[in-house]
Amino acid sequence: MSTEDAYDVLFKALGHRVRRRILDLIKDGPQTTGALCAALTALDRCTVMQHLAVLEKAGLVVVERRGRERWNHLDALPIHDVQKRWIGPYAAHAIAMLEGMERLGEPDASPARADADSKV
Repeated sequence: MSTEDAYDVLFKALGHRVRRRILDLIKDGPQTTGALCAALTALDRCTVMQHLAVLEKAGLVVVERRGRERWNHLDALPIHDVQKRWIGPYAAHAIAMLEGMERLGEPDASPARADADSKV
């Protein structure tokens, strides 16, 4: 799978609110599929499993089987890759633009301005 295809799969996985909710549920530690089903009461087990399969295909969930239990672990590396590729550079660019705008809005450091400030 190409890098661009992998990003398509990742963004598809993140594009659904139920899958984002599942990621929220497992970000602090792995959860069994049963625990996820119990937390997502509006969905049946089959639907939860389908969402987990999409997350697993995107590389966001790693499954560990312990006996009859299926433990779902978060793998945040794909999200970190998105942050490195887009969010970080775009945020840095936005900050630089804001700093430039801030400098444009600063008053001159002219002597007349300095005299006015000292009289206050």
